[in-house]
Amino acid sequence: MSGIFGVVSKDNCLEDLFYGTDYHSHLGTEFAGLAVYGKELIRKIHDIRGSQFKAKFYEDYKKMSGNKGIGVISSRDEQPIFINSKFGPFAIVTNGFIDNAQELAEELFKNGQSFSEVTDGKINLTELVAKLIICKNTLLEGIEYMFSKIDGSCSLLLLNKDGLYVVRDRYGYTPLVIGRRQNDWAVTTETTAFSNLGYKIVKYLGPGEIVLIDEKGLKPKQNQNRTNQICAFLWIYTGFPASSYEGINVEITREKCGRFLAKRDNIKPDIVAGIPDSGTTHAIGYAMESGIPLRRPLVKYTPGFDRSYIPPSQETRNRIARLKLIPIPEIIKDKKIVLCDDSIVRGTQLKNYTIQKLKDCGAKEIHLRIACPPLLFPCKFNYSTRSIYELAARRAIRAIEGKDIENVEEYLKEDSAKYKKMVSWIRRDLGVNSLKYQRLDDMVKAIGLSKENLCLYCWTGKHP
Repeated sequence: MSGIFGVVSKDNCLEDLFYGTDYHSHLGTEFAGLAVYGKELIRKIHDIRGSQFKAKFYEDYKKMSGNKGIGVISSRDEQPIFINSKFGPFAIVTNGFIDNAQELAEELFKNGQSFSEVTDGKINLTELVAKLIICKNTLLEGIEYMFSKIDGSCSLLLLNKDGLYVVRDRYGYTPLVIGRRQNDWAVTTETTAFSNLGYKIVKYLGPGEIVLIDEKGLKPKQNQNRTNQICAFLWIYTGFPASSYEGINVEITREKCGRFLAKRDNIKPDIVAGIPDSGTTHAIGYAMESGIPLRRPLVKYTPGFDRSYIPPSQETRNRIARLKLIPIPEIIKDKKIVLCDDSIVRGTQLKNYTIQKLKDCGAKEIHLRIACPPLLFPCKFNYSTRSIYELAARRAIRAIEGKDIENVEEYLKEDSAKYKKMVSWIRRDLGVNSLKYQRLDDMVKAIGLSKENLCLYCWTGKHP
């Protein structure tokens, strides 16, 4: 997932743009960029692998000037993309994933289009979106055309002389929120970005909704669609604790997840612990409900360490997982530990770099509690898991069945024998004393939206 941020101000917007974009640093580890419209449209892009946004852009933003701008922390592509088109020059940032990108690129090649931005030998998805938009006679027609062509999701900010076009994905998989501070306007993926900059939330954009923000304020351009299926994983893992989506706070939701885990448990450990950072609040909720002391046997070295789920290469993920968590033997030795985490995706880092550290420090027992159900389907709507072969639950099924199978319906039923076999295989593979996953209905209750208003694809394989 990427994080996008935009500002329209009466004065120079660069300080708000710089810090507002930086508040999305937990969402991407590959590239970052800023584009600003003043006397002309200017953009800057940097590779942020192994570095932080602030360090890369601190000198740049001081030299840029303009009253409206967009920024991005990108999980894959170099952004923003600059296009000089029949609509005039514009810059664009996107958040999402296009499953049929190569097919769409081939269509554009046949029609004489070309691509100048390439990331690791692949089509830049943001440039693809821009090229689809300019196929039509107006920007709004182009955005609708883009939506009709893509298989996946795309929320975007488009900056031109008119102002800032704000476009949420047509099914609402990724969030966009508009804030106001007197005569200044901002739009964000993460509401975390608003608080310290003085912006107040005025609107959660609906699915497929389009607005234009200029110096005079907010101008609706297209109403929202009926179907709204925001990604549930935002609350479980991806989102920042202080952020809210659809008016529902991440931290409170994670506490509720932990409480549900504790309500269904019957063990008596010595301590409860969470895997930093996103597992910590699930553990807080578990401790609140169970009354078992919350301790920190594993601490993250610095907040600047990347999230090991997001980087695209396994080698990078392993290195981050190995280095970021430091055990405290004095807390671990001879303890029975309930260890809470947000999810088990691949499971290799959890096994080799987290559980092993606890064992090496003398943990007596380790009981793993996971805040969401087993992940069985690779995400179609954001850049995260791309193959069933990556997923721990699929490895378990492959081991049980002796082959890959298409119909995994029995493994989705939480009280079935096959589900229990799958969980038991993962427990043995990880080397823990017990393993329990959150039930789907409990996770949905913790979030507080209906199943119909959540994307649960990675757990159920179903989407609109």
